[in-house]
Amino acid sequence: MLFINKHEDPVFQFLAGTFHQDIESPDDALQELLTEEIREYLGDAVVFLTDFIESEHSVNEKNDYIQSCADGVYFPAFNLEPIDWLKNVIVQIKKSLNEI
Repeated sequence: MLFINKHEDPVFQFLAGTFHQDIESPDDALQELLTEEIREYLGDAVVFLTDFIESEHSVNEKNDYIQSCADGVYFPAFNLEPIDWLKNVIVQIKKSLNEI
């Protein structure tokens, strides 16, 4: 696994806190995050998620980590690898920040 202590990792916090098994849908969870979370956190999320994507870990390690953290997302339904799905989440956050 990528990180020894997941609970201190902001990527884990973001994914597990937003895309857990109790959500209606990943899209609804993202929209709720975008409307309820403060702008500063969303900006920070763009940074730490981008840093994660650009890290030296292999694509398989990143995909496995994303999948284990975002256990409320069924990635085959999106027809995307987890890392590509996360890239789309970042784009949506950036778009939301530009609209505020």
